[in-house]
Amino acid sequence: MAELRQDPTTHEWVIIATERAKRPHDFQKEAPASAATARDPACPFCPGNEHLTPPEDFAVRREGAANDGWRVRVMPNKFAALLPGAEIARHNGGVFRGMTGYGKHEVVVETPRHDQLMALMELDQVEDILRAYRARYLALRKDHRIRLILIFKNHGRAAGTSLEHPHSQIVATPVVPASVRVRCETATRYHDDTGQCIHCVVRDEELQQGTRVVMETRGFVAYQPFASRVPFETWIVPKRHNSSFGHISDHAIPDLANVLRTVLWKLYYGLGNPEFNYIVHSAPIEDEDKEYYIWHIQILPRLTLQAGFELGSGMYINVALPEETAAFMRDCKAKAG
Repeated sequence: MAELRQDPTTHEWVIIATERAKRPHDFQKEAPASAATARDPACPFCPGNEHLTPPEDFAVRREGAANDGWRVRVMPNKFAALLPGAEIARHNGGVFRGMTGYGKHEVVVETPRHDQLMALMELDQVEDILRAYRARYLALRKDHRIRLILIFKNHGRAAGTSLEHPHSQIVATPVVPASVRVRCETATRYHDDTGQCIHCVVRDEELQQGTRVVMETRGFVAYQPFASRVPFETWIVPKRHNSSFGHISDHAIPDLANVLRTVLWKLYYGLGNPEFNYIVHSAPIEDEDKEYYIWHIQILPRLTLQAGFELGSGMYINVALPEETAAFMRDCKAKAG
């Protein structure tokens, strides 16, 4: 029998379609052989082609390198969704409202190698990426016009990738989108009623039950939510309450890098390098120091398609039980170090 489950962090309902449920192994496939090489002469993100991108805003470099020596580069997106040069101006036309497209849109080139996936990187490389995320988050939040900073990665064409070279993106917007407001309002009401953060309560309950936990370290837990929207959806949540990713400490970054790489490694080897999106969720800038929210990383593999029901209702149909997919992930033994 199918089951309806409610996400306590949004109050949205998800259908766990047990009548058509797939076993975790049904999602396995062979990782496609990559045609990518360490460097693509035509790729604007490869070393030697820096002139094909806008000037960088930030970089991590090797000390004493004979050449440019960058490990991570961040620059404005050449095809930005929002532009920093525009002045913010609202216009109203009856019920129709609009505003100029002010904002910041950056690209994080994660590695000089054209063929190096995050799941297969050395741990210090993933640490460099996370430090670049934090550095740019803190720089972008200085703009008083910015209300929300979203860090995300698209892996694979079905996830929205247009360039193969490993990269992620950062978008800073002058408005807080409605879906983010819903999450914040749900969390605020819970905090007003109980004095607790709903995300912390859910995290602790997931740890207590254990059936959906993928891995746990001293500072983080990775689990597949009770009301997972898609098969193998995974959240990485800090154990220490913190509303903003920009406030992550230096000593927490290696721990987070280990958890993020390990989860991606498990997906890579367990499912054959599936396409996915991940999003680093933070509270809006104005709420960074409030206690109702906790920042987290949400990983959404692209293993199924949304169809008419999902688009019409906003309700996801998940054809896999998160208790089973989490157990599958636990059994994928990733390398350490």
